[in-house]
Amino acid sequence: MTLQGSRALEEELKHLKGEMRPKISQAIAEARELGDLKENAEYHAAREQQGLVEARIRDIEAKLSNAQVIDVTTIAHSGKVIFGTTVDIANVETGEEVTYQIVGDDEADIKVSKISVSSPIARALIGKEEGEVVNVQTPGGLVEYEIVEVKHL
Repeated sequence: MTLQGSRALEEELKHLKGEMRPKISQAIAEARELGDLKENAEYHAAREQQGLVEARIRDIEAKLSNAQVIDVTTIAHSGKVIFGTTVDIANVETGEEVTYQIVGDDEADIKVSKISVSSPIARALIGKEEGEVVNVQTPGGLVEYEIVEVKHL
């Protein structure tokens, strides 16, 4: 995972443990005071939310404990596409340029131009260098991209 991805998970974990847990505990305590727990919707909703938050906390802790964090800014620039780099590519046929950062599966978000290292585009780009042309199999057919620039951001 990238350094930014690791930091984002740590922030989410801090929020869940420091803010959400106490709020949910308070909501459960207040719901208990309302009486009969069998028919207490507030109590059941708070307990369900507590289960979801605790599951997310365990999930984040497991990811962070097993993650290998890579800070691409500390790696010498060689012009080669590696995990964590930001890559400008141009469609050979149309000339349209796009920029992607290659990240771990959990960090991938196409809306912010972060693609998973296991995506077809990333797999085609990894190991290639600036100026090379790569073929990417897409649902619409084979597309050729030229690697315009590789950045270590």
